[in-house]
Amino acid sequence: MLISGLMVLSLSCKHAAPSPEETTEVKTPVTVAPVEYKSVTSTISLPAVATFMNKNIIRATTSGIIEKILIAPGEFISDGQLLFTIMTREAMALDKKVQADTSLIFKGLINIASHKEGVINSIAYQKGDFVQEGDEMAVVSEQNSLVFIMDVPFELDKYVERNRNCRIILPDNRQIDGTITRKLPEMDMQSQTIRYVIKPSSTGRFPGNLIASVNLIKSSNEKALILPKPAVLGDETQTEFWVMKLLNDSTAVKISVTKGFENNEEVEIVNPAFLPSDRIVVSGNYGLPDTARVTIIK
Repeated sequence: MLISGLMVLSLSCKHAAPSPEETTEVKTPVTVAPVEYKSVTSTISLPAVATFMNKNIIRATTSGIIEKILIAPGEFISDGQLLFTIMTREAMALDKKVQADTSLIFKGLINIASHKEGVINSIAYQKGDFVQEGDEMAVVSEQNSLVFIMDVPFELDKYVERNRNCRIILPDNRQIDGTITRKLPEMDMQSQTIRYVIKPSSTGRFPGNLIASVNLIKSSNEKALILPKPAVLGDETQTEFWVMKLLNDSTAVKISVTKGFENNEEVEIVNPAFLPSDRIVVSGNYGLPDTARVTIIK
């Protein structure tokens, strides 16, 4: 009996639960980033369409047959450039034999030239067509009348005054300076937007209906508290937000925050204020509870 009891005692000792000192603590691996203060600007991008405010109509100065068309739609023309040649009705009425007489000075050809530079918007006739005096032959969009029309939602109209001098961003990412000069008298009934005229500093040779964009500054902060976007977590309704801040090298606590400006990479923290020495968890933070045990990955 004594030997049997000793054996049972020996077996029970071998299967005893480990002491608390022998338990391995699980820590979540995380990366951290310091708090950063810098200047940020909150903007909103609005479309702006290139439009020629003035269009010059080229009209026939006589009746006759179009002999030459020296332009094409979309072509840039200069002041005084030859556009059309018309053979008059009188010349058409003369006998071909008489026309062949080189002693005759009268040729019956009338040249029509431009009187302003611009872009050929449209041509109404083809070579060989008959035109009457005063007929519209072409429409020229005056290059120096090029502006951009920007549609501003009514609720954003308050931001226009502080953005009188703006930047026009072209589809190829080129940027040109512009000035908001005036507001058109009527809103767009369908979209309920107010239309503003932007005069570019350099008209270049942009085509009409070119869609660009203009960034309106809504607010700016010269010393904003900025965190990487992955550092800021939110609930399913995106109404509550928080970050995980390190208390020390092994403990992270949950801190509720209020967001301000944000983009694809950064988020401005309006409240609370953090110290430059604070360390915020950037990765490994998803699902962490308050006072979570962590280990920092270098």
